[in-house]
Amino acid sequence: MGSSKKRGAKDSTAEHARRILALYPQIYLACHARHVRARSSEAALSASDGSLLSHLSEIEPISPRELAKHLGITAGTLSAAVERLAGLGYLRKDRRGDDRRRVDLRLSPRGARAMEASSVLDVARVQKVLARLEPGERAAAVEGLAVLARAARETTAALSAERSWVKRRSREWLAHSERKESGT
Repeated sequence: MGSSKKRGAKDSTAEHARRILALYPQIYLACHARHVRARSSEAALSASDGSLLSHLSEIEPISPRELAKHLGITAGTLSAAVERLAGLGYLRKDRRGDDRRRVDLRLSPRGARAMEASSVLDVARVQKVLARLEPGERAAAVEGLAVLARAARETTAALSAERSWVKRRSREWLAHSERKESGT
């Protein structure tokens, strides 16, 4: 019973993945913003700033260390960008209540507006698509995307932790091998 139940869940996951792969492009094409050939957006965000801000949430905090690791940049590079973006009002740096030396990063309301202005999705098109749904369908669609986004964040965090573990174990193995070769 247990193995067929697991197999059924796996089959269901595979089918759901196929459906998402078929449905997502339809949503993207209907809501995709037309590209404007301007050097900067109305919010004056560069592509790299937009990329950094796209990893922040107004609600869920992230530490600079976690963000730098995820983006594959040094803490120093991130620190300079965070200071600049915080100075422009695009992100918030909040001291942690449990440890005042540590900081959490969040997208500010101004940053959210800037991201919306430079989003690959056109807010007016998204609103038109949502307007075609009944109120209950709209709520279910948004909640479904929220659940999927949460799972995506959790998967990204798990993969990042796994990569860190593999790197740490590789360094330990290398150090052990070097000690063994040198006879110490």
